[in-house]
Amino acid sequence: MNSFVMAVGQWPVSSEKGENLERAERFLRRAAREGAALCLLPEMFQTPYELARLRASAEEGIGPSIERVALLARELRVHVVAGSICERAGDRFHNTAFVLGPDGRVLGKHRKIHLFDVSLETVNVQESAVLSPGDRPLVLDLPFCRLGVCICYDTRFPAVFRFFEERGVEVAAIPAAFSRTTGAAHWHLLLRSRAVEYQIYVAAACPAPDERSSYVAYGHSLIADPWGTVLAEAGEGEEAVEGVEAVIARLSAERLEKVRRELPLLAHRRPDLYAGWR
Repeated sequence: MNSFVMAVGQWPVSSEKGENLERAERFLRRAAREGAALCLLPEMFQTPYELARLRASAEEGIGPSIERVALLARELRVHVVAGSICERAGDRFHNTAFVLGPDGRVLGKHRKIHLFDVSLETVNVQESAVLSPGDRPLVLDLPFCRLGVCICYDTRFPAVFRFFEERGVEVAAIPAAFSRTTGAAHWHLLLRSRAVEYQIYVAAACPAPDERSSYVAYGHSLIADPWGTVLAEAGEGEEAVEGVEAVIARLSAERLEKVRRELPLLAHRRPDLYAGWR
C-alpha cells in the first residue's frame, strides 16, 4: 500500500435521479480538489432505498448513471467506487457497486451477496422480493492499495472479511444504507470492529437521513483506520455544503504497517487448527 487521500460522499437521496447525480458530481469535484485518489458513493446513490422504486430505477450494463460517473472519473482522474445502483441483468435485478478507474473504465463490480430480509419493530425490508444475490466479494489491485468492496448487509458476515484477509486487502470500501435504527445500534460497532479484526482501513458511505422517506437512512459516513480510530465522519446532513457532505482522510501506509507489526494479529492466525473445528 502507498499512502493516499480517500473521500466518502453523503447526501439525502431524493426521488429525482438527476438531482442525485448532480450531488454525486458536486462531491466528486470537491473530492478531486482535495486531492482524493479514491472516492466512495453511498448504496443506491441515485434512487431512494425503497424497494418499490428500485426496479423502476434499474439500469442495464453501463447505463446513464454509471456512464456519467465514469465520465467524471476520467475528467477528474480519480478512482470511484460508484456506490451501488439497481442493475438489471436479463430478468434479474442486483444491488451492484461499480469500480471505475481514472480512465473511466469499469475495473470490476460487486453484487450484494447477503440480502437484507428483516422484520424489526421500526424496519421491515425484504430485499429478496426484488433483488437477486451476488456470489463473490470483489477484490481489486489499485495503484495505491489492494481494495475490497462489499455492500451494507454484507458487512455483518465475517466470511466476507476472511475472504478479504486471505487476499491481502488493505482498504475495504462499503457503500451502505443502514437504517436509523440499525445504524444507531451497530454502525460504528461493526465498522470499527471489522477494521480492528482484519487490520485494514474501512470506509463506509451511507445516505443522509430524509425524514420524508419511508426508509430513513442513518448517515454518519466514516473512515476508520486499522486501530479502529475514526479518522473522519459525517453527521446527519447538518454540515452539508450544497446538499453534500464529504468525509476526507489520508490513509497512511506507515500506520497500517505499524499496527500490523506491533500487534501481529494476522500472523498469529492458526488456519491449520481452524480447518478441523467442525
